[in-house]
Amino acid sequence: MFFFLFPESGISQRISGEATLAIDDNWNERIYAIDQLEFFEDTTGTLVFEDIIKEEFQQYFKIDANFSKNDFNTSHTYWVKLSIANFPDSEKKWLLEFYDQSIDKIEAYFPDENGMYQRRLMGDDLPFNNRLFYHKNFQLEIPNQLDRIENFYFKINSTQKADVRIAVRSLHRFIHYALSEYFLYGLFYGMILIIAFYNFLIFLAVREMKYIYYILYLLSVGFYAMSLDGIGFQYFWPQVPELNFIVNGVFSFFIVFWAVLFTIRFLNTRRRAKTFHYLLWFSLFFKSMIFMTGLLIDKSYFEISFFDLIPFLLIFSTGIFLLSRNFQAARFFVMAYGVLFSGVLVKVLASYAIIPHHIIVYYSLHFAFLVEMVLLSFALGDRIRIMKEIRDKALKRSLNQYKENIALKERVNLELETKVKDRTTELEEKNRLLEHYNRQLQDKDREIKRINALLDKDNWKLKSSIRDSYKARISQQSLSREEFANIFPDQSACYRYLEDLKWGKGFSCRQCGKTKFGKGPKWFSRRCTHCGHIDSATAGTIFHGIKFPLEKAFYILYASLAVKDKMTLDELSEVLDLGRNTIWAFRKKVNQKMQAVEEGSLSWEELILLQPLST
Repeated sequence: MFFFLFPESGISQRISGEATLAIDDNWNERIYAIDQLEFFEDTTGTLVFEDIIKEEFQQYFKIDANFSKNDFNTSHTYWVKLSIANFPDSEKKWLLEFYDQSIDKIEAYFPDENGMYQRRLMGDDLPFNNRLFYHKNFQLEIPNQLDRIENFYFKINSTQKADVRIAVRSLHRFIHYALSEYFLYGLFYGMILIIAFYNFLIFLAVREMKYIYYILYLLSVGFYAMSLDGIGFQYFWPQVPELNFIVNGVFSFFIVFWAVLFTIRFLNTRRRAKTFHYLLWFSLFFKSMIFMTGLLIDKSYFEISFFDLIPFLLIFSTGIFLLSRNFQAARFFVMAYGVLFSGVLVKVLASYAIIPHHIIVYYSLHFAFLVEMVLLSFALGDRIRIMKEIRDKALKRSLNQYKENIALKERVNLELETKVKDRTTELEEKNRLLEHYNRQLQDKDREIKRINALLDKDNWKLKSSIRDSYKARISQQSLSREEFANIFPDQSACYRYLEDLKWGKGFSCRQCGKTKFGKGPKWFSRRCTHCGHIDSATAGTIFHGIKFPLEKAFYILYASLAVKDKMTLDELSEVLDLGRNTIWAFRKKVNQKMQAVEEGSLSWEELILLQPLST
């Protein structure tokens, strides 16, 4: 790039003799820094052109060989004088150019044909279209019509430290230089866009945030480089010169911001290097505080570029640390940020005039960014390759494990099949034995059922005989309390007896006399299918409407029929656990029904079926 841009340039020369530059067609370019030019530092800022052009003031224009960009005081005004010996017979047109695009204001005073001085304003606080050429640098045409020595005066003010360098070059040399430089800028920024787009496509495929951080980092690098070169002012904000005061600081902050986030995500510092992880966050916080101070309080804080070394030094150190821990993905990362750290270091040293200005020094940061972007792309690709190898190894291990599992499964299945076969044979043998025993049990069961049937029949006959005997004895009033309780142990037995007594020979509705019926809503009740009358087992009997247990009422009725050993009310109350009045009321009811019959004595069943007296 050096030989491509500056094939005819040599090392900058100090103006000899009376500090006069003689135009000569034998050369195409001369570049002079501030330490090679006559200048006067106006600490008050009150001098005007009419003051410094006076004859007696010329003695104050001196060459200070020790002055550098770092000595530039942003609160002072600098008057620069350049004497040029014209060469009217020159076949070339000549230009005067300022390199530093960040100078806020340049007032150029140059003589015309009549010896009068013309004034032209230049600087990045003016809209871009005010320039002589549509170019990132500041140019001034040198009038070379008269054979004389002409003095050019420049009043320079800048809120940022200015690198005052004046180039005197032919128009042919300027065109060659400008086209070559813009061509290389196109390659540089084109590579940034291509790499950013490439990583965006990778992001769409893998969906990892570190690619977004890297893309934003690349774009920040591109805009920062444009703000340094003046390309951004030329193409993006040509009518807003106020942005020139902050863009360098803004984009340098975003470079650090996205670089730190990318490093944290790419190297996984939270898990692999916790100490560096917190140091990186602290450096980002510190850089953010400086940035906010410059943005909101004092823009001079944007000029503190020395602190930009801290986060990049930490990034570089983190990569070296992890590389020493055998983290292979950090190889290209360390190389990339090693190159960038070197470029930033060179730029910072040059800005503080610790190292002399040189064309390689001027473009060192561009070279560093370019190499760093390529190496970081390699790092991302290398990481994907390493991850692919890890995945392939894991897949291979999984496949081998799967094969071992399949072999183990087949061996276990074979053993299980053998055991199942043996067990099945054993079970079949036992099953046949069980079937044999089952047939024997079935035969025994049939024999037992036959015997049980005979026993049930005999038992039924015996129970029927006993029940008939008991019922017969009820009519003879010869049962004890225990024998009576065996016949009617609970209410269900009493209800069944009443049900059989009332409807054993057929149902007849007490309302309509019909014989068809269905089940009633309660146990031991029937519903006439013709009129819907519901008849209970106690309805129409002497037990209708009683409020105490039915089996006790049965026994009171039985005791009332007894002729011998008739029990008193107190005895019945004690035996049945009922109140004396309750027993008395029911016996009264029974006696009244018995008295209502004119002839003979009533049997047990006839007394039950007597209709209750009307009240």
